[in-house]
Amino acid sequence: MFIAIEGVIGVGKTTLARLLQPSFDANVLLEVFEENPFLSNFYGDRALYAFQTQMFFLLSRYRQQNIAVPHLLQSGKHLISDYTFAKDSLFARINMKGDELDMYYKLHEALAEKIPVPDLIVYLRAETLTLMQRIAMRDRPYERTMEQNYIQELNEAYDDFFINQKHSMPILTVDSNSIDFVRNPNDLEWIENRIRQTLLLPPYQPELPL
Repeated sequence: MFIAIEGVIGVGKTTLARLLQPSFDANVLLEVFEENPFLSNFYGDRALYAFQTQMFFLLSRYRQQNIAVPHLLQSGKHLISDYTFAKDSLFARINMKGDELDMYYKLHEALAEKIPVPDLIVYLRAETLTLMQRIAMRDRPYERTMEQNYIQELNEAYDDFFINQKHSMPILTVDSNSIDFVRNPNDLEWIENRIRQTLLLPPYQPELPL
C-alpha cells in the first residue's frame, strides 16, 4: 500500500510519517525541500521568486516520485510519503499567475501522468493560528518571515482541494487541532486504526474513540 500524508506547512506531516513507519513496517519517502536554492528568497519576496521556486519544486518532486516511488513499492513493503505530487499545483495557483501559471499547469499535467497514485491520502489539517505556532516552534530560518495571510491562503486552498473536490483515491481527513500524536500514544494509535479501517488492513478495530 502507498500512503501519502498531506497538509499545510507546519501541520506535522513528516513527524507523522516517521511515527507510523514502525507500525506499518513501511518504507518512508520524505520530501527534500531544503535543497531549493530559491526558497529563502521566496519567503522574502514571493512575487519576484515564485516562478523559479515553483519550477524547481515541480521538477525536484517529479524526479523523486518518478524514481523512488516505483522502486520502493517493488520491495513488497508499504510506503508512507510525507507529500503528494498534487500539492505542487496548490502552491502554484497561489504564488503564480498569467502565462507563467498556464505554462506551469501544462507541465504539471504532463508529468503527473507518470507518477504513481497513492492508495490513500491522509489529510492532516489545523487552524491557521495553530500552524503559525508550530512553524514558530520549529524555527527554520527561511520560515521566520512567513506571513500569516500566506498560511491562511494555503489552508483555504488545501481544504478546497482535499475536502471539497472529488478524487479517485480515498482521502482520510484528520483534524490535528484536537489531538497530539507526538506526545499521546493513544492519538497515534487512533490515526493508525483509521488508516487500517480505510484500507482494510488488519489488525484494526471497528471503532476506536479518542
